[in-house]
Amino acid sequence: MFYYLKGTVAEIGQSSLVLDVNGIGFFINTSLKTISSVKASEPARLYISESIGESNFDLYGFADLQEKRFFELLISVSGVGPKAAISLLSSLNTDTMIMAIVNDDAKALTAAPGIGKKIAQRIILELRDKLGAEVPSMAAAVSSVGGNTANLASGGNAVSDAIAALSVLGYSTAEITPIIKNGDWTGMEADQIIRLVLKNMI
Repeated sequence: MFYYLKGTVAEIGQSSLVLDVNGIGFFINTSLKTISSVKASEPARLYISESIGESNFDLYGFADLQEKRFFELLISVSGVGPKAAISLLSSLNTDTMIMAIVNDDAKALTAAPGIGKKIAQRIILELRDKLGAEVPSMAAAVSSVGGNTANLASGGNAVSDAIAALSVLGYSTAEITPIIKNGDWTGMEADQIIRLVLKNMI
């Protein structure tokens, strides 16, 4: 299994690129966000997700780990294949999607081509269900270590929503806790908290 591939961008298409790794050209499907971040004939490192079937072995690559995590989360939803996931990632930024899931906003997800209301609702339902057991324990863990966590008292507040969204992306309590407990999130919306936490993780 590939974790990432590092090489030179040999070709760039509308939804794919070819990465030359030591003379071997890897055809990699990707999002518009990743395509816009690379240039032909220049070096790039892409985090890889593999799709293996009886008649296919497809590679999907992303310039940042957050986008790869969200891609794999999307394709874990029944009825959402790699093409639909790429469509979502190409049309909406991850902040918009995670907030749509947290806030039960199916309309936001239907902005992506090929994503209808039923699929959008299924994405929200299944991903929120996956969060159900994890988010309360994460919030409790953050609260137990002290710091600026007064907003955690209510499950619908911005800090709790941000924790839920970050857990959607696969971040653990150990990664989130040090940043959340030391931050001052007074008056911030969940999407602002998410951006700041992710910035501090880089």
